Amino acid sequence: MKLRAYLVDDEPLALERLRRLLVQTGKVEVAGSTTVPEEAVAALTADPPDVCFLDIQMPRLNGFDVLAKLPCQPIVIFTTAFDQYALKAFGVNSVDYLLKPIETEALERALKKVEGLRQLKGEAQPEFQTLLKQVTESLRQTRPEYLERIASRLGDRIWFLDLDRVTHFYAEDKLTYAVAEGKAYCVDHSISDLETNLDPKKFFRIHRSTMVNVGSIKELTSLPGGTLNVRLNDAKGTDLTVARDRVREFKSLVGC
Repeated sequence: MKLRAYLVDDEPLALERLRRLLVQTGKVEVAGSTTVPEEAVAALTADPPDVCFLDIQMPRLNGFDVLAKLPCQPIVIFTTAFDQYALKAFGVNSVDYLLKPIETEALERALKKVEGLRQLKGEAQPEFQTLLKQVTESLRQTRPEYLERIASRLGDRIWFLDLDRVTHFYAEDKLTYAVAEGKAYCVDHSISDLETNLDPKKFFRIHRSTMVNVGSIKELTSLPGGTLNVRLNDAKGTDLTVARDRVREFKSLVGC
């Protein structure tokens, strides 16, 4: 009998890749998925799966916040592109982890562990709850504050743009522009400043003069010379290029 899995990741490309890998194993039925943490809480509460593949770093609610809101803890496989949380500590009883980009062999090992954990899940609850509380508090204390809006000055007027609307930033003629809904707004930040002050899970510097909103990416195409073309989901279908020296990190971020 196949395992019923629910997938949670704020990166659509990573979510689709994981779904594809799970289906290819022939051992898993993907019961549902979402890029919205709040939707995950509702879905996991209403119909708990056999296993939940859960991203750690997400906006508004991280993976630990999602679990803390559930009345019944599912078996969890954490997925993340970052190894800074001493993830081996989560490899106890009802928890395992996979580093992005997820490899087929690592996924197969995790699925085998899930089968054994299904029987131990009830016994592991107290230990898991204690670990969950400790890690969640640690994340809240160390979580950096990133910009949520950015200002654009036009004469005596200042416009504030929600970053969710911004598809990308680019530098040109010593000025930096934020592009939202096809319109460019001049902002008082360099690309380097933006790289420091924007959430790296949402915005990635694909070139020395360009940052892209990962959530605005529609498709990727390999180019000669080891670079990538990024096509955005805006009305123009804007094309941007990922520099060769940034391709590997970029692929790790988006899970491909």
